[in-house]
Amino acid sequence: MEYIMETENTCAKRVKFTLNGNVVTNVQFLDGGCPGNLQALPRLLEGMTVEEIEEKIGGIKCGYRGTSCADQLVRAVKKAYEQSKKA
Repeated sequence: MEYIMETENTCAKRVKFTLNGNVVTNVQFLDGGCPGNLQALPRLLEGMTVEEIEEKIGGIKCGYRGTSCADQLVRAVKKAYEQSKKA
């Protein structure tokens, strides 16, 4: 299923991805952000599980913000995964 989630306190305002079970594909950051980083992350994470993504990039901070686009992706995929298990 495809999801578009709002981010908090990052330059990219939304993140879009597909979740098949716990496997994440087709990640896109929307409406801002650092173009190079936001092209690299989807390529590196393609086909990883929610748990693998959390292990690799969870908790990364961008400057003073206390979060990052990478960390917001982790939060979004975890939230979507939890919602999908309830459906």
